[in-house]
Amino acid sequence: MKRSPELLRLADSVLLPGFEGRTPPEWLRRRLGEGLSGVVLFSRNIGTPSQVAELTAALRAERPDAVIGIDEETGDVTRLEAHTGSSRPGNYALGVVDDVALTEEIARDLGTDLVAAGVNVDFAPAADVNSNPGNPVIGLRSFGEDPRLVARHTAAWVRGLQAAGVAACAKHFPGHGDTEVDSHHGLPGVTASREQLRDVELRPFRAAIAAGVRMMMTGHLLVSAYDPEFPATLSPRILTGLLRDELGFDGVVITDAVEMAAIAERYGVGGGSARAIAAGADLICVGGENSDDAVVATIREAIADAVTGGLLPEERLADAARRVGALAAWTGAGRADGPARRDHMRAGLAAARRAIRVTRHPGAGVLPLATAPHVVELSPRMNLAIDKDMPWGVGEPLGKLLPGTTVVRLDEASSTKVLDEAVIGPAADRPLVIVVRDAHRHPWLAAAAGRLLEVRPDGVVVEMGLPGRTDLGAIHIATHGAARVCGQAAAEVLTGLLDDQG
Repeated sequence: MKRSPELLRLADSVLLPGFEGRTPPEWLRRRLGEGLSGVVLFSRNIGTPSQVAELTAALRAERPDAVIGIDEETGDVTRLEAHTGSSRPGNYALGVVDDVALTEEIARDLGTDLVAAGVNVDFAPAADVNSNPGNPVIGLRSFGEDPRLVARHTAAWVRGLQAAGVAACAKHFPGHGDTEVDSHHGLPGVTASREQLRDVELRPFRAAIAAGVRMMMTGHLLVSAYDPEFPATLSPRILTGLLRDELGFDGVVITDAVEMAAIAERYGVGGGSARAIAAGADLICVGGENSDDAVVATIREAIADAVTGGLLPEERLADAARRVGALAAWTGAGRADGPARRDHMRAGLAAARRAIRVTRHPGAGVLPLATAPHVVELSPRMNLAIDKDMPWGVGEPLGKLLPGTTVVRLDEASSTKVLDEAVIGPAADRPLVIVVRDAHRHPWLAAAAGRLLEVRPDGVVVEMGLPGRTDLGAIHIATHGAARVCGQAAAEVLTGLLDDQG
């Protein structure tokens, strides 16, 4: 049996690749016209709001019903605002506030921006329960550690986003929170029993389904209670048996990016894609920076060959294409009825302010700061889901409120000598503000902060990651995120413009 044009077109209809540049390359235009389902956008494709709108209009000129997806979680994982920092806090901050109406409002606000940009599918919310504080890739992307809290905010996010006409996508099914490996680099294992999975990991996904979520994204996870051999993305037991048959989800199942090491190193992008469709996935996300015509051709041919070779029933491929078509039709109707944009910056900053928590220790100094401080931002290496060039920190907004503020940023390579010269000397006779991210996960960072606090026990620590070490600093300020608005809210606490929540 040969690859027929009809079979190749069917394979095209389940592919969602990324691409380079801020205008559609010729290969992408051609493939959209030939039947490619759509694209996924990353920060490399995004400049100004008007540029993004022009880009998506150019894509729809080739295929009016194109699925145009984006990985926009707000907070630390933003694509629309990767060059400025997010104007909305992320999931963890919303979980700390625990106001489901606020979460729904933030998601609806985001939806208005996505509609204006021409995006109709958002790969959010992360429905993972962050039950492992050492998790290297979820952390602040989760609403929290309590599965019930995560469930109610997952449902609120779905309702808000979809009210704006943008399809929500709960991820990373069946739950990436209790892992110690980043699936960008390896295959994480989930060892929980079926009973534990039902009570913890699966609870937010059930809530998302009840809220009418249109899409689910698979996690590249080896969930031994259901399938000790294949990761969830490639497992019929998980995608069909658990998600479809047991949980009753009837929407689109999309894979996490197939070029991630957890899949590509074991099965290849083509082989992994074919196995995913056979297992029950409907749409293949190809998000890597190397996405191009040749990669897309490799995957479509591998899917077609899986049909001719008997690995993938053609009926299963056709069913996947049907689901993707139904999703595109739903988003098209939603796009036409989308609401007008509102002042999202105001809503996002208000949420970030409500998420601030302050811990004062014995002998702590007094806020607000009386004079311009010296700020050191200790910067760890972030996971690949977070744009490496995204601005973050407290120094920049604090400098606008307290002119004369000085800022230095140091990383793991900085020696004790550099630490002393760059921080302790310049901070003499001035307040010292130490800004960290996930101090509990990075020994070098905790050691550096400890060294500074030995010399300056009056130092104020601002934690912009998970607040695992609230014992650091005379005063500890937890922002629960590194979004631009989180840094602004911390600066307002430091200067007395915002009453602290301690």
